[in-house]
Amino acid sequence: MRDSSPVPPRAARLSRRAALGLAAAVPLAAASPASAATPVIGGERLARAGVQVRGAAGLPKRLTARSWLVADHQSGEVLASYHAHTHLAPASTLKMLFADTVLKNFERTERHRVTDADLADIPAGSSMVGVKPGITYTVEQLWLGVFLRSGNDAVHVLSHMNGGVARTVAQMQAKAQDLQALDTHVVSPDGFDHKGQVSSAYDLTLFARHGLADADFRAYCHTKTANFPAGGKKTFQIQNTDRLLTGAWGVPTYDGLIGVKNGYTSNAGNTFTGAATRGGRTLLVTVMHPKSGGSGVYEETAALLDWGFKEGAKARSVGALVDPLSEGGASVAPTRKAAKAAAGAPATAAGGGGSSSWGLVGGAGGAVALLAGGAYAWRRRRRAVGDEAPEGRQERQDGQERHQG
Repeated sequence: MRDSSPVPPRAARLSRRAALGLAAAVPLAAASPASAATPVIGGERLARAGVQVRGAAGLPKRLTARSWLVADHQSGEVLASYHAHTHLAPASTLKMLFADTVLKNFERTERHRVTDADLADIPAGSSMVGVKPGITYTVEQLWLGVFLRSGNDAVHVLSHMNGGVARTVAQMQAKAQDLQALDTHVVSPDGFDHKGQVSSAYDLTLFARHGLADADFRAYCHTKTANFPAGGKKTFQIQNTDRLLTGAWGVPTYDGLIGVKNGYTSNAGNTFTGAATRGGRTLLVTVMHPKSGGSGVYEETAALLDWGFKEGAKARSVGALVDPLSEGGASVAPTRKAAKAAAGAPATAAGGGGSSSWGLVGGAGGAVALLAGGAYAWRRRRRAVGDEAPEGRQERQDGQERHQG
């Protein structure tokens, strides 16, 4: 399914994208000296404290998340945000980056007989789909295990097929750099709690936007149930753990939901990136670490989606989702402070809440880099989008086993 929202006249598109691009690369004249010294990827407003919104009212009043972001999928405009670049533990939403990195490396029909070595390095307490050594799985079945049940066992099998966990982590970090997700530090491919493993609402939204351009990614994250091999000719059913998709545990399904990925760990709490299409418009929402447990992350996501579809049309951009370097995006680099932090440990530990200091190359250099992107950076892209997603620590809640990772 494609986002079929009408495309404005070319002149209007250039004007709007030009404004977004310039906001992303060069601090506004009204910016404070501190903002001018460290321009922020996607626009300096995204690094400000508090809610960022322009031209629209009616944001949900009871949002408890430590960080959230609402963006237009097609244009990349950030319609509203709250601490978008804050470094937080991502939990299994990091599996979106894993899919962005590894998904195209194998054909869906490729078969793999799982060995004990494939499963030897899974962290204790991980979410598991039920992969067993000695059973042969198709790549498609393994990806269903990743997306529906957030199975760390499926992630590790695919990682070993990809040359090992260390190689996969290195590739994921490189992919994050290409996507310009510079708040993200990858320690494991599965999103499990590890010291220093962080991302941000901004970066997770980039991962989702990139992933939804791929038909397989869309299909997997929208699948509600599937039959999973149990050995021989036996199978068992697995269900997607995304409650906005399935309506599980009393959460109403969200009309038009596409996906994409939910997560939970004891350190991160709940995280979720969701996408939905209504009236030919597709919105992306990321919610990280709400105070309310259980279904709170879904309720806050739904509330922000509702706002985006109702009031978001009036909103003026407060920033932009940048394009990948490999697709012509303006080149970016960390600020000196962030580069120093990244050389050792990330600026904020996985459970911390400090703002990211990653930024674009400042001043005239940033403007030149943007302008070199030319029409590509200003062009309204048409991205194909289609359907929905999952996940969860190993403890009981609402009568459902939730999973770590």
